[in-house]
Amino acid sequence: MRLFKLSILAIVIFLFLSLPVLAGERNNKFGIHLSRPERYQIEKAAELVNSSGGEWGYVTLVMQENELDKAYWQEVFDELRRKKLIPIIRLATRPQGPVWRRPKKEEAEKWADFLNSLNWVVKQRYIVLFNEPNHGREWGGRVDPENYAQVSLAFAKALKEKDENFFVMLAGFDASAPQRLPKYMDETIFLKRFLKSFGKENFEKYIDGWVSHSYPNPGFSSSPYKRGRGSISTYEWELALLKSFGIQKKLPVFITETGWDRRKVGEGRQAEYLKQAFEFWSKDKRVVAVTPFVLSYKSFPFERFSFLEPSGEPYKVFEVIKSMKKIAGEPEIEEAGYIKARVGLKLVALSNYTFEIRLQNVGQAIWSEEEGYRLALEPEPKGFEAAFSKIEELEPFEEGVYYLQISTKNKLAKGKYRLVLKKGDKVILKTSEWPIEILPLPTLNFSLGLFPKLQAKGDDFEIQIFDEREALVFKKKKVRVVKGKGRIERVKNVELGRKYRVVVLKPYYLPRQTFVVFTGPKAEAVFKPLLPLDFDLDGNFDLKDFWFLIKSPGNFKLFFPV
Repeated sequence: MRLFKLSILAIVIFLFLSLPVLAGERNNKFGIHLSRPERYQIEKAAELVNSSGGEWGYVTLVMQENELDKAYWQEVFDELRRKKLIPIIRLATRPQGPVWRRPKKEEAEKWADFLNSLNWVVKQRYIVLFNEPNHGREWGGRVDPENYAQVSLAFAKALKEKDENFFVMLAGFDASAPQRLPKYMDETIFLKRFLKSFGKENFEKYIDGWVSHSYPNPGFSSSPYKRGRGSISTYEWELALLKSFGIQKKLPVFITETGWDRRKVGEGRQAEYLKQAFEFWSKDKRVVAVTPFVLSYKSFPFERFSFLEPSGEPYKVFEVIKSMKKIAGEPEIEEAGYIKARVGLKLVALSNYTFEIRLQNVGQAIWSEEEGYRLALEPEPKGFEAAFSKIEELEPFEEGVYYLQISTKNKLAKGKYRLVLKKGDKVILKTSEWPIEILPLPTLNFSLGLFPKLQAKGDDFEIQIFDEREALVFKKKKVRVVKGKGRIERVKNVELGRKYRVVVLKPYYLPRQTFVVFTGPKAEAVFKPLLPLDFDLDGNFDLKDFWFLIKSPGNFKLFFPV
């Protein structure tokens, strides 16, 4: 089932920051293999592998050639990101009867293009090149190590040419397969022939990690204390085998399949055995991830390995692994984005301002305050205080609007600052330097007339100042006007160089407005004559004003003296 299916000068910064670790102390090795990347399975996977202190566990997913739908897989990756799950993608063709179609090396470019079109969850793009090619049914019905070498080399090259962050791994092998051609080939023989065709130099160059199917054989039922080939430490035998064939590269290990057959060992022992196995793998620094097969499978033959019952209820193995202590992983994550905001601020003392900031996330992380992301000014502001609105969840390729609030003090100041996006103490994005200057409060001089009088006078005028967003930034009542002239000293909350709408009001007169740019200590505003047509004091001229005069004819002389 498919997963649900400003006038502002912009400062634009595009910056990558990689957060450490491929596999180290901050790597959560716990993972699970999913039969399908459905929302429910992803939620249950997170519940299982990110429990008990854990974050950023792993999931192995199969990507089939007939499901290369970008919107579908991007939504899968986005949901994994929300649940902090790292995908290991195993490539697959499609079934043709009882066998899987054999891929062709000419198809490598198509796969690489598709995989590179996705925004991955973390920096490392883990890719597994198909499945158990020493089984004939997995390779078109016949084992062919030379053909697998040609195909896997073509795919590895195509992926690496697209992006070096593709972490390429060969298929996991069935270490217990017999030598019985054409259906099966012993892994030792297969690898020897494969390496001869693939080339040791190419192996060292293109293969980044080792995938192992470390099943407890025979019969998926042996002791977790057994070691060597056909055990939970099969990978040790495989690494030694590679070394004997001349491979010197140290390969991190990904156990993408393992598990016990519940029908043979019982539900309680299945859970206890896997717990003991995880305790063993946790001590081996070579092991990066373990994704037992399988989270949920409802029918034969894999139901016996499932962590969930057909009803969705957990088997004991789910609860036991869920309860095991884990750590919060810190995978490498590419941070990238844009900060858009106004450049250069000339402010005045004792004032408050609100500035819009736009953030666009084009990286891999989800930005939120809960994850430690915040906006800040660097260095520490002098002469003013700065506060930023909270960053809610901003996912990749989303843009959010946030606000910077500045409160200036009764002190002149001048400095250069950077607007930064930080995660904890790490700077993720930063702008170029902003000059910010705190200047003296300006004076507004204005002139106006009162129709039909020759000269305006009075002390009941009101001045209002609005910014470009139509927010009221300053208001003063009981302003005195003499001979048509008025003056307001110490105008607060205006920014020099910006245009403001200035409105004058007087009782019984319609408001007048003009536009003013504060450029220095003084600004001038000239209003057209105010008209005495607001008889009912509602700020408008309409039929209600005529009704006011009709009710009180004596009022006419009040407004239109002879």
